[in-house]
Amino acid sequence: MTKGELKVIVVEAKNLKDEDLIGKSDPYVELWISKDYKQRTATKKNTLNPTWNEDFKFNIDTHEHHLYIKVLDEDFGEDDKLGEAKVDLKEVYKKGYVDEWVKLPALLGLRSKGEVHLILEYSAN
Repeated sequence: MTKGELKVIVVEAKNLKDEDLIGKSDPYVELWISKDYKQRTATKKNTLNPTWNEDFKFNIDTHEHHLYIKVLDEDFGEDDKLGEAKVDLKEVYKKGYVDEWVKLPALLGLRSKGEVHLILEYSAN
């Protein structure tokens, strides 16, 4: 088991599903490896194609195989879930760097709820 650091850059999203009746969604991204340590981007107002360019760091063991992301729409009441995905980390452990668009599948994977552009960098300690 190797310990290291995973840097995740949440670059942007495109074609997010609109959950608001008036105007467009106010999206942000939550990301985590373990549910006890979630991180999140800033909220981008009134857009379905937000740009964040925010980076996050996780101390990680290579036995942890997934990064979880969830895109939410910030609302006055409860925030609406726009989509979520599980990112396999095997490729980033092998290559050290992965630049990819992650699809947010709809229920049963029939349609997409948009995509999130992530850059993942792994370095062993």
